[in-house]
Amino acid sequence: KKYPGVHYSSMWNWMKEVEIVDRLTVRVHFTEPLYQQWSFQLYQLPMVPEHIWKNKTEAEILTGANEGPIGTGCYTAEGYGQDRMIYLRNENWWAIEQLGIKPTPKRIVYLTVSGNNVALGMIFKGELDISNFFLPGVPAVKSAYGIHTYFDGAPYMLSDNTAVLFLNNSRKPMDDVNFRKAVAWAINADDIVTRVFENQVIKSNPLGFLPIDAWMKYYDEKVVEQYGFKYDPSVSKKLLADAGYKDINGDGFVEAPDGSKIELSIIVPFGWTDWMESIKIIANNLNAVGINAKAEFPDYSRYQDELYGGNFDMAINNFNSNLSNTVWSYYYWLFWDIREQQTQGNYGKYNNPKAFELMEAFDRTPVDDYEAGQKIMSELEELFLKEIPYVPLWFNGMWFQASTDAWTNWPSEHGPNYYPCTWNGKWQLGGIFMLTALEAK
Repeated sequence: KKYPGVHYSSMWNWMKEVEIVDRLTVRVHFTEPLYQQWSFQLYQLPMVPEHIWKNKTEAEILTGANEGPIGTGCYTAEGYGQDRMIYLRNENWWAIEQLGIKPTPKRIVYLTVSGNNVALGMIFKGELDISNFFLPGVPAVKSAYGIHTYFDGAPYMLSDNTAVLFLNNSRKPMDDVNFRKAVAWAINADDIVTRVFENQVIKSNPLGFLPIDAWMKYYDEKVVEQYGFKYDPSVSKKLLADAGYKDINGDGFVEAPDGSKIELSIIVPFGWTDWMESIKIIANNLNAVGINAKAEFPDYSRYQDELYGGNFDMAINNFNSNLSNTVWSYYYWLFWDIREQQTQGNYGKYNNPKAFELMEAFDRTPVDDYEAGQKIMSELEELFLKEIPYVPLWFNGMWFQASTDAWTNWPSEHGPNYYPCTWNGKWQLGGIFMLTALEAK
């Protein structure tokens, strides 16, 4: 059934039918050759049993509890409580025979933890084997408590997604490319990396491309060198002045070229302490070049409403900039179709038909045709840097801290090169292999 509320239902616009060839083979027929999108979905979509799901309504699929879940994974649901979910290893998991691998832990107890500080205390006391929280203070005390991270030193964490400053292109003065460029040149991302994240993350490149081969092979150094930006307040001030932004009333902040006042806010959810501290730095950076901006911390529901509804000036977000097998997924998030509710990306409603055209052309390029893909991507990168609809800031970490009290051979730069993640939707990127490599102490 083709329910429009399911987030990947748009695939039916270009996927005609699925033909069963034999018990191990299917043939998929397409009306359009969207190679990049299809390769991305192959990594993301779960396999579910037809006999359970075929008669469910759209509401049941989207909001149902899915009691007694059945899937193809290496663990089954054994039980749950108010603060935990308990999984039991599936001794009949298909990959034991087909791939010769088997997870080491017989059970996984997935705990609900109320916050970063609680998780920090639990990992120090050996009450958590693995944490995927951002834990401040880990670099300073990791040796004393035997805490394991992927890298021994900075940045300690692998990069997982790009934190982007979304500028609302439908509001003045963010609709002015010169103002947007001034914002980009004004922000000291190195300060955020050092002061807020204690060097557990790295600063983003001007394009926001994660430092993985699948993305960086399309990174055009010449385009970035010619059109990119970096922290330089003097350039920011000049861009503002040349575009007619001047301090008319002497209050230290520039007015718009038409003489109107500029008062902007930057939002992140209350309680997201790392992001809260980050936008304080950004607001101070913007104030320093004459842009009147302040940090605001609405509760999460209001933040989401304002973000999706386009009712904001500037906002930090990273919801769908995640590591993937194709950089197409990142640009799809940045340039998603403009709608009344921007639930999947392009929160600032950047509207450039040429960008959309290039995205579609890249999507139609076979994954292994690098030469054709690079030509399209270089053009898209140049357009992005000339327009600066949004400002990539830092690579949010694949937060990973582990205790070695009970288990060893965790992923690291020296050991198993697996993605150390337990987040929903990330097991298929390496989390399962992490479990197969663990050794009981």
